[in-house]
Amino acid sequence: MKTFEGSMTALATPFRDGAFDEQAYRALVRYQIEGGTSVLIPMGTTGESVTMTPDERARAVKVAVEEAKGRAAVVGGGGSNSTAEAIESVKRVRETGADGTLIVTPYYNKPTQAGLVEHFRAIARAHPGFPIVAYNVPGRTGVDMLPETVQRLCDIPEVVAIKEATGNMFRALEILEKCGERMTLLSGDDFTVLPFIACGGKGVISVSSNVAPRMMADLVSLARAGDIAKARDLQVRMNNLHRLLFVESNPIPVKWALHVMGLFGPELRLPLVPMSEPHASKLRDELRHLGLLKG
Repeated sequence: MKTFEGSMTALATPFRDGAFDEQAYRALVRYQIEGGTSVLIPMGTTGESVTMTPDERARAVKVAVEEAKGRAAVVGGGGSNSTAEAIESVKRVRETGADGTLIVTPYYNKPTQAGLVEHFRAIARAHPGFPIVAYNVPGRTGVDMLPETVQRLCDIPEVVAIKEATGNMFRALEILEKCGERMTLLSGDDFTVLPFIACGGKGVISVSSNVAPRMMADLVSLARAGDIAKARDLQVRMNNLHRLLFVESNPIPVKWALHVMGLFGPELRLPLVPMSEPHASKLRDELRHLGLLKG
């Protein structure tokens, strides 16, 4: 079963006059591949998937597949808090030619740990042989998938990796202890890429790499190669960028940054609203400081 490693970008989604801006999306994909991104993740939280229609989500994944042309893998978001809806969403992702799907733990309805296992099992049974990256982000979903539960997911061949977004290194070590090499560990937290990899991680699904793909790709490469000093310097250098990209709800800041860089228009979909001052001014200054903004 194919799995996924390296520097992976949770793609933001551009809109123009209220509609999905396919041309700008293709440009973002090219920017990612040129910057060393190994896996593209369309239609996650950063992609504003919850405000997009099923047809729009499927089209965004399809565009990523078309533009990547095999130069980077594509793992399309297919999660839902309804198992039946997730099964249908993964069907659409699979039909685009994507390499796998990202499935977040069900949000709002707060399933038990047993319910989480059955959710992933049902999706896998409906789509045998299609790789699944499980996604644990309790700060958004209201449910935390515990290491013991991840261990149970090891019995489902389709679940090849977990995106752990708690920022907890002990959590990473617990999963490694229980699952060994069976489950690929991926960080979902830009602030802790280096320590996460030191704890057994194989990469990151990053928000910051939307604007700084080469820096994130280099950080992951250095960390995995064991060049701790250089990786640490790069992690520290990127710290303020991470702070500013999360100073307001993701993806508000990252979309504003991509707009300032000339890659996107400024549009978001309600209930998200544009980035406020002085945050926007500080982010612009940091982009300039890192050489990501011309002029």
